Amino acid sequence: MNPNLHSSPEHEFEAQLGLPEKLPEGEKILWQGAPDFKAVALRVFHMRALVVYFGILLAYRLFSGIYDGDALASLGMSMLWMTLLSATCLGLVAYFAHLICSTTLYTLTDRRIVMRIGIVLNMTFNLPLKKIQGAGVHIGANGIGDIPLKLDLSTKIALFHLWPHAKPGAWANPEPMLRCIPESQKVATLLSEAWATANQVDLAQQTIHSAKTDSSLYAETQSSRSGLNGEIKAA
Repeated sequence: MNPNLHSSPEHEFEAQLGLPEKLPEGEKILWQGAPDFKAVALRVFHMRALVVYFGILLAYRLFSGIYDGDALASLGMSMLWMTLLSATCLGLVAYFAHLICSTTLYTLTDRRIVMRIGIVLNMTFNLPLKKIQGAGVHIGANGIGDIPLKLDLSTKIALFHLWPHAKPGAWANPEPMLRCIPESQKVATLLSEAWATANQVDLAQQTIHSAKTDSSLYAETQSSRSGLNGEIKAA
């Protein structure tokens, strides 16, 4: 994915694409990417379910009108208005999904993860790899997946600030999540290697936990290290 596709006018004054300031000398970018529009529309906003819902409403109106003996012209006009309203609602949801994708940019370096998110109010979260205790990966169709990040217990980010870039169901302790990213397995591998290097950990000695979540498999690598250094900031 070319991250330049997600560089909009409000971000033209960024010191570096997706970053609030230039990286320190010696730090390098390993990967940059953004959510996939189709995946966000289907997985986050459940577009298929919305289409079915509006389809049921239209079918109900059609059959109830026929059963009640409504005039053809009246029934046709009613169906037209309902179709237009349904299409408008679906269009607004799709546009919102587009805005999320076009204003979001995830950056992975050899020292941190940076999440530039937000439509109206842009926020940048700087997540040092030494502050991340674990990570998971959920790979969906076409290799597009999610990577939730488990932060240390001393650090909390409000769910309101993160959504939809947060792990579903983690209400008490919100977990930032790289949402609907293409080539998620490749990104997960880059992240695990960078995390192991930053924390001086041998991944082979870590415990792998697997759990079913909404019929999807999350594999989480937990760290037993304590006293992690680093600071999480929102810019």
